[in-house]
Amino acid sequence: MPEPIIINNWINNKEVTAEKYNDCYDPGKFDEIVSKVAQGTEADIEAACEAAHAAQPAWEALPLSERKAYAEKLLQITQESMADLVDLEVRDCGHERRTAEVDFGIAMGSWQYYLSVIDKFMESEVIEDETSWTRIDKVAKGVCAGIVPWNMPICLTMSKLPLALLTGNTFILKPPSTGPAALTELMKRYAQALPDGVLNVVNGSGSRLGKALAANPYVRKIGFTGGTAGGIALNVECAQELKATTMELGGNDAAIVLADADPAKVVPEMLHGCLDRSGQICFAIKRIYVPKDRIDEYFEIFKEVVGQLKTGYGMNPDAYYGPLNNKNQYDFVNGLIEESKNDPNVDIVEVGGKSDPELWDKGYYIMPHIAKAHHCANDVSVVTQEQFGPIIPLIPYETEEQAIELANDSEFGLCSSVWGADTDHAAEVATQIRAGQTFVNGHSLFALDFGVPFGGFKQSGLGREFTGDLSLSAYIDWHAVRILKTSEVDK
Repeated sequence: MPEPIIINNWINNKEVTAEKYNDCYDPGKFDEIVSKVAQGTEADIEAACEAAHAAQPAWEALPLSERKAYAEKLLQITQESMADLVDLEVRDCGHERRTAEVDFGIAMGSWQYYLSVIDKFMESEVIEDETSWTRIDKVAKGVCAGIVPWNMPICLTMSKLPLALLTGNTFILKPPSTGPAALTELMKRYAQALPDGVLNVVNGSGSRLGKALAANPYVRKIGFTGGTAGGIALNVECAQELKATTMELGGNDAAIVLADADPAKVVPEMLHGCLDRSGQICFAIKRIYVPKDRIDEYFEIFKEVVGQLKTGYGMNPDAYYGPLNNKNQYDFVNGLIEESKNDPNVDIVEVGGKSDPELWDKGYYIMPHIAKAHHCANDVSVVTQEQFGPIIPLIPYETEEQAIELANDSEFGLCSSVWGADTDHAAEVATQIRAGQTFVNGHSLFALDFGVPFGGFKQSGLGREFTGDLSLSAYIDWHAVRILKTSEVDK
């Protein structure tokens, strides 16, 4: 059994200890403590803010070419860190090993993408006419902060950190309360490659430290990924200081399967979008609308396809799905399953096999479940609530208009998808869905692409990430320098 890793905070390029440490256990092996994590305080946030504030002017004053050179080094560190941090992330977060590798791939892709677009973005705009000459510069906001959740911490940090650093801001990161070890270790390696104070990391309570970040006058921007309730609470705090925010929040993402879709082709392609990370992805498929006269067919095919896969420990190559991340989520998902079993309007079945049955009572393991609603309505809890777990609900519809109405009948609108043989028609249906992104014949991490705005409608968030000007603009202010060619006296 590996010895627990001591995870301290990192402020002004110094390791900072704490009075209190929390034990973080392997979600797949309760008898193994992965890390002992320092619990930061408001005083640590204040120290991190002061360090970032002191470092920011010199960091912004560097030529963009030098900030890019630092970013190239961080890209290299990310690639080199896969050798030891992928396995740590599996033990830390409960991921399958293949999905932990995907996180590092996305991290490298983010650095590469923003390195490729930052020069053009940072160019000043010059406007000249008969009366004036104006140059509009893009300047850093100052100190920025990021708060990320436990399901994809490394990946989601990279929707914030590269943008902040390349545009001239310094940064403070608040990792998740569970599963922070691999991310914090990677950030420590980053910080050591940067000037003092440019990157700081404080672990601890999200609500407590988030409130401290929102209240600190040095912090001018916070990027938050997490639940809608937490995002709203943080946004209220930030509003007291007119602090800018980007919020990527909850999703209850709908998929519409059209009548001409081939279930033998569609169902296997949906699995990455439904069940990777045991369904713990913000934009995972969480409700599937299928033609009423074919719902039994889809129910049987889903049972057959998912039934061939195994759930178990993330380091076991035979395990296609791993455990859930934490007890709260485990209890919530199990509660939805039990509620569905007792609901006369739903049929729900457990499918699949166990790759590590001896660990089943020693981790947050839940087998995949396929649920079938009996009527065309969003009136069962497994559909109205974001499961964030390995449940696939199927809901019948009678007309495409009804399917669209049901898909839009949610306070969330992060991502969605439409599946059909006639892609032109599927795309027409997709335009009618109220969500930040709608895929046609795809819906998973592999369907995303850098440069395409990622974010949500309604309760799913504010702003967009993983794209160019739209995302980078959230980390800068515009400063116009205007020279009048004629004075007011001359007029």
